[in-house]
Amino acid sequence: MTIPTLRGILGQERAALSAWSGLGDAVVHETLLRAFDAITLDVQHGLQGISEIREGCARAAFLGKPAIVRVPVGDLAMAGRVLDFGATGVIMPMVDSAEEARQFARALLYPPLGTRSFGPARAVDLYGAASGAAYIEAAQEAIVSLAMIETAGAFREIDAILDVRELGGVFVGPSDLSLALTGRLDPNGAGTDEAALSICRKSKGAGKIAAVYAANAPDARRYQAMGYDLICVASDVSLLKQASLAICADIRG
Repeated sequence: MTIPTLRGILGQERAALSAWSGLGDAVVHETLLRAFDAITLDVQHGLQGISEIREGCARAAFLGKPAIVRVPVGDLAMAGRVLDFGATGVIMPMVDSAEEARQFARALLYPPLGTRSFGPARAVDLYGAASGAAYIEAAQEAIVSLAMIETAGAFREIDAILDVRELGGVFVGPSDLSLALTGRLDPNGAGTDEAALSICRKSKGAGKIAAVYAANAPDARRYQAMGYDLICVASDVSLLKQASLAICADIRG
């Protein structure tokens, strides 16, 4: 088999839609993968551990969808490790400067382009690579690094961050960005939307991937209209909660 990659689903007429999973459950992952274009496994705030990441990446590959992982803040070791499990995209939260973005992006690339250590036993099989050398060649091209823009520092330094050659793109976190810019949780506010639009336009202008988290369908449609390439929609917990409340309300009238 040949592993599906994040780069492979981008660049279409419409934005690619990724599920967002905080639950470390294989059946939940599989159910989401049957609907969405990709799955994002949240390790920063979610309940994913090493075993769940490994299984989530494998299920995504077997279902022909790419796996993305959001790692904990500053965890470059984890960023490299999830690639060994077959992830083809990694999101780093709370990036605050161009230098932090550079260190993150380089952690996902093998020398001489970066600092990633070699040991992708699982990924070699999922990629269908004939050898370790063949995997390195494929991975150097396929893997996408996404630096989250959700701090005041990152927003100020957006041009410098986008100028990092090794970086694949940026990922907007509207909730934390609104807190950083206004001191209030206002992910749908006019100021947050203005910032999100500016980041998207600058990203596209720099030839980088523009990605964002959307809490629901209306938010996703709004970000799609802005021009975002990748939209991570809702979360497994919120989808389960909404469906449960809706069906009970429907039955009870």
